Amino acid sequence: MKERREKFKKEDTYREVPEKREDVIAGRNPVTEAIRSGRAIDTILVAKNAASGAVVGILAKARDKGITVKEVDAKKLDFLCAGENHQGIAALAAIKEYSTIDDIFALAEERGEKPFVVVLDEIEDPHNLGAIIRTAECAGVHGIIIPKRRSAGLSYAVGKASAGAVEYVPVARVTNIPAAIDELKERGLWVYGADMDGTECSKCNFDGAAALVIGNEGKGIGKLVRQKCDVIVSLPMKGKINSLNASVAAGILMYEMAKGR
Repeated sequence: MKERREKFKKEDTYREVPEKREDVIAGRNPVTEAIRSGRAIDTILVAKNAASGAVVGILAKARDKGITVKEVDAKKLDFLCAGENHQGIAALAAIKEYSTIDDIFALAEERGEKPFVVVLDEIEDPHNLGAIIRTAECAGVHGIIIPKRRSAGLSYAVGKASAGAVEYVPVARVTNIPAAIDELKERGLWVYGADMDGTECSKCNFDGAAALVIGNEGKGIGKLVRQKCDVIVSLPMKGKINSLNASVAAGILMYEMAKGR
C-alpha cells in the first residue's frame, strides 16, 4: 500500500509541474531587463506580500510603461515558472511583437484591398481572442485592435488557440479604443458595432473599407464605443437563448462582412 501511495504521489507531481513556457520571464533581474529592453510584456505578476525592496522599483518601472501589474498567490507563480526561482515576481511576455494601426493599413495596401479591421473592446478570455484571430486570418481581415488594459494579450494561450494565425494577423494594442475608432473613421473606414439591439446583418451593405467592433464577453461594447460606431449590427436569434459566445458572433459577422466586400 505504501509503494502504491508513493507511485501516485510521483505521478501527481509529474502532472502538476508544467514545462517551462517561453512567454514566462521569472526573477527580479530577468524581469527588469525585459522591461528595460522594451520587450512586449502583457502582465507583471507579483506574489502577495512580495512588493518590497527591489520589487517595488520594478513595479514602478512597469507601471511607467503602462504594463498591467497583478498580485497573485505565490503558488501560482511556482506553477507558471515551472520550478524556477522567481523571487516573487514574473512577467508574461507577448509571444509576438504588437503591430501598429499603420501596419494594418500597410498590409491592406500591400494586398491591394480596402482595409478590413476588427476592433475588440475588452475581450478578456484568451481562448476567445485566439479563436477570433484564427477566424480573422481565414476571413481576410487585415488586422485586429485591442486595448492595453482589461483585455487578453498575445499570451501563450492565445497563440495556441489561434492555431498559428497570430503569426499572420497584425494585432495593434492601443491605450484608448474610442480614440482608435476615431482614427479609423478619419482614414475612411465605416465602423460596425456588434450588439443584439441592432440592424440585422443580412440587411447591411458591408462594401468598402470597414471595421467590426466586438464587445466584452459579458458587458458587450461600452457606451462610448457604441456611440462611436456608424451602424449597430446584430445576428438573427431564433432560439430561446439571446446571445452567442463572443468569438462565435465575431466569426459569423466577419464572414458576413467578407461576403459583401
